[in-house]
Amino acid sequence: MKEAPQLYQKKILVLGLAKSGFTAARILHKLGAFVTVNDSKPFEENPEAQELLNMGVTVICGRHPEDLLEEGFELVVKNPGIPYTNVLIESAFEKNIPVWTEIELAYLISEAPFIGITGSNGKTTTTTLLFHMLNQDNKHPLIAGNIGTVASGVAEKAKAKNVIVTELSSFQLKGTAAFRPEIAIITNLYEAHLDYHGSIEDYRASKMKLTENQTTEDYFIYNADQPLLVEHAKDCKAQLVPFTLKGRTTTSISADNEFVYWQGEKLIERSKIILAGQHNLENILAATAATLLSGGTKETIIRVLTSFTGVKHRSQFIVEWEGRKFYNDSKATNALATKSALEAFPENIILLAGGLERNHSLEEIRPYMDRVKALITFGETAQRFTAFAEDCGVPIIVQARKMDDAVEKAIKQSDSGDTILLSPACASWDQYDSFEIRGDAFITAVQHMTEANE
Repeated sequence: MKEAPQLYQKKILVLGLAKSGFTAARILHKLGAFVTVNDSKPFEENPEAQELLNMGVTVICGRHPEDLLEEGFELVVKNPGIPYTNVLIESAFEKNIPVWTEIELAYLISEAPFIGITGSNGKTTTTTLLFHMLNQDNKHPLIAGNIGTVASGVAEKAKAKNVIVTELSSFQLKGTAAFRPEIAIITNLYEAHLDYHGSIEDYRASKMKLTENQTTEDYFIYNADQPLLVEHAKDCKAQLVPFTLKGRTTTSISADNEFVYWQGEKLIERSKIILAGQHNLENILAATAATLLSGGTKETIIRVLTSFTGVKHRSQFIVEWEGRKFYNDSKATNALATKSALEAFPENIILLAGGLERNHSLEEIRPYMDRVKALITFGETAQRFTAFAEDCGVPIIVQARKMDDAVEKAIKQSDSGDTILLSPACASWDQYDSFEIRGDAFITAVQHMTEANE
């Protein structure tokens, strides 16, 4: 870990604990800062706060005193989930106190370079795929960020031989200042998180901070099929690496209906890639370009692309049984995500969908419902999905109770050559505590049903 003399004996407020706040507070204390932690959870229910107090960190729990910033803090490090409308954050800006997320701290202390990945969709798949490619090529990658591992904790242990492959949300990027990845990837940009950012302009500006400090020594990999990103690339100082699905190019990475190309040369036949879908092909192009720019080999990339089955709960291939392929896309909690999943399979889909009723429109998926051979629906939205599927002309519509019932009914309606796809287009909270639990229930049910019928 690098020393950070600019933080030594600085009075720093860490706002919000959880994993990122606890790690940041511990590292700042280790660096010699005067750290105060403020968290809403009561002290007696807060083991992280108790541990920090034992280290000598000042802890204020159970409330957020509005006059806290009168104590002369020089920096605030906030949990990414805390909105910028928070009274203490607004007060910090009024007093010209910098507000960071722990991503900035990670950058300051890291001996290893960063590869930063962001976008509205595809961040986790791209990050995981890139990590696998670099790992199999012995490039000593470490994985961090929004994918579940606190970046500053990873940076604390990283060495110069490593590279930190970091998934970054707009929440995290908004709180950066000097952060500079050697390779930056933006998979795509759509409208999202407006309740947090307040406007689409702020959301986009937060995402674009990924490239803000890059220089001509760095690389910016971006989706050239999105005019917004093409426009942004004009202002970027890094070397530009566009990717496109619209046909072969000779200067970067591209794909057509048959092949993936690197600088115009055939890299891999698309039919050999396990990860399905146009949206995943974008992720593949981004991860492949980053691997090649990091010194990875084409042989390793091909090996990974012909074996990688996807990130759990994100169009994850589960098993092939009696000619039927099962996919877990439980992370699809809205119609746009389910649209991307349906695009991946041209016909004969047995779709499992439904969940929490939030009155979201289903119209995004209407153009792809002719690919659905049967709909198995469940949860609060079952009746609405039934009416929607009837209007779309889906020939078979069945309502189920929970996941084991849904999988059993899906198998009964399927034939060899069909795809059985869980892509709910709804949140899980009517029946399951998280999309992960819902996806695990699907996997378990598939395993039980296929093993019982062998």
